[in-house]
Amino acid sequence: MFQSAGRGYCDSMNARVAKFMIGQIVRHRFFPFRGVIFDVDPEFSNTEEWWLAIPEDVRPAKDQPFYHLLAENEQSSLVAYVSEQNLLPDDSGEPVGHPHATLMFAGFENGHYRLRPNVSH
Repeated sequence: MFQSAGRGYCDSMNARVAKFMIGQIVRHRFFPFRGVIFDVDPEFSNTEEWWLAIPEDVRPAKDQPFYHLLAENEQSSLVAYVSEQNLLPDDSGEPVGHPHATLMFAGFENGHYRLRPNVSH
C-alpha cells in the first residue's frame, strides 16, 4: 500500500520517496522538452509494449517513480510519461504552454503550479 509522504510515496517494505512533486516544472534529461507534473506513479505503471519500445541502452528501470507531464517542446504540446532518472528540475521560472495546464491547475506562482481542488488525477 502506498501513502503520500509530501508528494512522494512509500511502503513499509521498500520506502521510496518521489524526488519531484505535482505542480513542479521539470525538463527531460536527454530530450528537448519540459513540462509540469500532474500525477506520479510510485513505480512503472504503463504497458510492457511501451517499455520495450524504448531502446535497451536507454531503457529506465521500472522500480522508480514515473511522472505524468503536461509537456511542451518547440513544435507542440504533449502528454509524457517519464522515469525519475530522466528528469531534472526546470529553473527557468516560466510557466508551461500546454493548453491543459490552465484546466488542471488553479494558478502559477513562484515557478510552481497549484492543482485545482476539484481535479482528480
